Amino acid sequence: MVQVGDIIPSYKFPYVPYSEELENHGACGVPTTLNTDQWKGKLVVLVGVPGAFTPGCHVTHIPPYVARAKELKAKGADAVVFVAANDLFVMSAWGRVVGAKNDIIFVSDPNAEFASKLGLSLDLSAQGLGLRTARFALILDDLKVKYVGHDHEEIKESTIDAVLSNWPRTS
Repeated sequence: MVQVGDIIPSYKFPYVPYSEELENHGACGVPTTLNTDQWKGKLVVLVGVPGAFTPGCHVTHIPPYVARAKELKAKGADAVVFVAANDLFVMSAWGRVVGAKNDIIFVSDPNAEFASKLGLSLDLSAQGLGLRTARFALILDDLKVKYVGHDHEEIKESTIDAVLSNWPRTS
């Protein structure tokens, strides 16, 4: 599993950038990619969840991040990114439904490929969900892992409060 001090691998996440035209739900957006190499020299909070619109992720995990994303940015975060093995259009829709707009970027990790490289994938085949992204939060500073919060049962180490209590810089 990824550890503090590790450099994350280069990876291109498919995603649909937020735009105002998506608000009326009559458009799907234009797919593109977000390359982790773009995070060189930046402070990024990367949060992994097993699935968009699932009870723990949608009801418990994401609302505090949406409500406090600006707080992370005020402390120096260049980006807050949520990732799941859902497809890029589902991730885009999830971001719109929770009202994240441009405060949080929602990316797809097809087949939990990136999560698997980090040792942070979760096999939910027994529940009919296949390989998923585990629940985690990483603080990345210039691609280097500064914090790893990996949750197994209770949502605790990957919360916004856990991230802020392990913040690597003072604002």
